[in-house]
Parts: sequence; C-alpha cells; structure tokens
Amino acid sequence: MSAPPGKPSVAAVVPLRGGSKSIPGKNIKPFCGQPLCAWTLRALLDCELVSRVFVSTESEEIAAVVRSIDSRILVHPRPVHLAADNSTTEEAIYDLIASRDITEKYLVTAQATSPQTTNQDVSAAISHLVAKGADSLVTCVRTRRFYWNDDATPINYDPARRPLRQQWNGTLMENGAFYISTIERLRAGSARLHGKIAVYEMDESTSIELDELSDWETLELAFRRNFFR
Repeated sequence: MSAPPGKPSVAAVVPLRGGSKSIPGKNIKPFCGQPLCAWTLRALLDCELVSRVFVSTESEEIAAVVRSIDSRILVHPRPVHLAADNSTTEEAIYDLIASRDITEKYLVTAQATSPQTTNQDVSAAISHLVAKGADSLVTCVRTRRFYWNDDATPINYDPARRPLRQQWNGTLMENGAFYISTIERLRAGSARLHGKIAVYEMDESTSIELDELSDWETLELAFRRNFFR
C-alpha cells in the first residue's frame, strides 16, 4: 500500500490490548459475523490515502486473528508493561514510532470499538485536516442534549433562553472513533491531539461506546440496520 502521488503520507495504527474487564476478548469478539477489530482494520486498508496499517498488541491470540484478517496488516508486538489497565494510548503510539521505521507525515490512531467507521470517513477526515492546515484531528458527533456541572451550573446553554431543538446547533462530543496526529509532533512527545486541531463530524450513531454487553447488543442492531440494508 502506498499513498497516491501528491497525496498526504499517512500511516495508521489500531491499538488492540488483550485485557478487557467489561467484555472479555472484546477486540476479537465476533461482531456481525467478523472479529470486532476487522471492521476498523478493513476501513483503514480500503482507504487509498493510508499507506500502511499497524496493529499494536501484546496478545499472541489477537496477533493471530489480525493476521488472518489481511496479510497486509503489520503486527507490532507491544511490550506487556505498556498494555496494563493504566497504560495510555499515547504510550502505545510512542512505542510504535520509536520501534518502527515510520516515514509517513501523519498517523491515524483508530479504535476497534468504533466499527461504524468507514474508509470514506478516514479519507474525508484526512482531506479535512490538510485543507484546514491543521496539525491534528479529532472525530466528534453532534449532540443536542443539555449538560450540567455538579454544582448545578449549565455547560452548553443558557436556561433563561432555552433553545428549540430544531433551532439549536447543539454541541460537538468526542466519539473516540479515530484521531490524526503529525508524527513529528508525536516524536517530540506531544499528545495525539496537538497544535492546531481540526474536527471531523461523524454520524450520531457512532457515539455508542462498547463498555457493557448491553452496548454490544445495541450497536449490533444499529450496525445491521445501517450497514446491511
């Protein structure tokens, strides 16, 4: 895989940790007939702007499943101490770029728990980042719910001027589907979001997070409805 001439140079990584307390084996658990991670990995592989796709994992079981999905996926063995419950995604990213010859300009860090992500989303987000002249990008969904602080102060609206839903633009909420970072900034120790940040808005259905089995069932129903029509 290589980026077309004149296109931005982009690599991608999907961090796949073996441990999952709420849903055991979540990253490779069957989801709509495929291992959960397969949906995100194929979206990245099918994006013509992404030159290489890595998986960072400490699990041999996950590595074997990933290799069976597509031989083009590059499995990076993550050190066990960087796959603990308190390990951060940034630690996995830093380990990858320090250990591999990453020559691309940008890195997409995508989550397996967002199977609704499509190659069109990834391509459009990369193009949006470049068009905005941004250094990094976060994916969000638009929510039209009212939020409050614990001290009973409103976060995103004025209660004295409560807007009608159809007349209100709402609030953008991070959905965790994927992030785009400048690799040079990552090498310097920046977090995955840095410098000038762009936002790529995704469909509201991508806000579902897979934390419990009930979330899994809800998302499978929505996924089948939206992707198997």
